[in-house]
Amino acid sequence: QLQLVESGGGVVQPGGSLRLSCAASGFTLDHYSIGWFRQILGKEREGFSCITSSNNRWVDTSVKGRFDISKDSAKNTVYLEMSSLEPEDTAVYYCAAHQSDGYAYECYNPDEYDLWGQGTQVTVSA
Repeated sequence: QLQLVESGGGVVQPGGSLRLSCAASGFTLDHYSIGWFRQILGKEREGFSCITSSNNRWVDTSVKGRFDISKDSAKNTVYLEMSSLEPEDTAVYYCAAHQSDGYAYECYNPDEYDLWGQGTQVTVSA
């Protein structure tokens, strides 16, 4: 069974840091790209970072310098390092998998992704 499981969310004060994990099971990340998305209550899900099967990394300018993405192939896990968190970062964070087929794809477009995790809540509050 193909599955993605996010973890690492929680409550953090403004200026704090969190590391989210996205663990894949039932498939290897060697053949998939992973994207990170977040959904603020009442708004559409938005993508902001992805890492390809060949380890090319993309981070949207809206969070660049504060967020970073990485992958541990041995653990079949992708990480999202978040720092200098702001209340506006409060959202449910999701990871998703896109099967690599050798063609370019829209990294931040949720329609490009086939498999989703259940999400993890991040709350930034004093």
